[in-house]
Amino acid sequence: MANKKTKRPVGAMNGSLISKPLRRCFPVFLLPTLIAFCIGFVWPFAQGIYLSFCKFTIPKDAKFVGLSNYISALKDTGFRHAFTYTTLFAIVSIIAINVFAFTIAYLLTQNIKGSNIFRTVFFMPNLIGGIVLGYIWSMIFDGILQRYGTFLVAETKYGFWGLIILMCWQQIGYMMIIYIAGLQSIPEDMMEAAKIDGANKWQTLWKVVIPNVMSSFTICIFLTLTNSFKLFDQNLALTGGMPVTFGADGTMVSTTEMLALNIYKTFYTGANSRGIAQAKAVLFFILVAVLALGQLRFTREKEVQR
Repeated sequence: MANKKTKRPVGAMNGSLISKPLRRCFPVFLLPTLIAFCIGFVWPFAQGIYLSFCKFTIPKDAKFVGLSNYISALKDTGFRHAFTYTTLFAIVSIIAINVFAFTIAYLLTQNIKGSNIFRTVFFMPNLIGGIVLGYIWSMIFDGILQRYGTFLVAETKYGFWGLIILMCWQQIGYMMIIYIAGLQSIPEDMMEAAKIDGANKWQTLWKVVIPNVMSSFTICIFLTLTNSFKLFDQNLALTGGMPVTFGADGTMVSTTEMLALNIYKTFYTGANSRGIAQAKAVLFFILVAVLALGQLRFTREKEVQR
């Protein structure tokens, strides 16, 4: 007996009819975005790498000088100090922001009255620009420190902790929202099973909640890591790199200057320093990319597969 031909569902036929013209026309929709991406990102990025090997005032008069810009950048005492300072700042800010953000998010998902109001209040600082925050907090810190006969840029430790407080105040609310989304996505049956098994709140937190929120930790740690290393406007407005000291080789070093601000100042120091600044920018990009990709790989391995 001959096999009867199976009829395709009407929905599948309609879907295939719709998808065929889309497949034919997708270059029309993709091409403008691709061109804009190449003009706005790929070409400037490639040109920036080339200029890091050149001596130039403007890109048109660039002269190839090989690795001399990179050698000068690595010999720069201020750049090495900025790298150490930025790394220390990133470690402290990543820990502080994520601990406080997760703690607040966990408390606000425990059926507290007015939790929506608290979420809004904690998130609002993220809407304020970095330059504005820097100037506002510099006035606040100077107002407090003047009572003790000093001011924010008098000592390196004041500037460091001032930047930490500013960064935490701005970023905690944003990370809190991501953690709240992760906490609310935990399956209820897991929480109920933990209660039935007799787990207390501390055991539930470490054995059930945190493993299921690792995807949120991945996102938040990535954002705080990149934001900490790329910090510029807050650093410029709050301390401007002050105070200044002198290194072992007699060069002037700004003790609260982070990597992005160091690159910016190097670029505008003089025409002959722009290639060095570009080399620093390439090294900066490699550093942030390697750290961010390494962090993503490490934390994703800890995520719970649902």
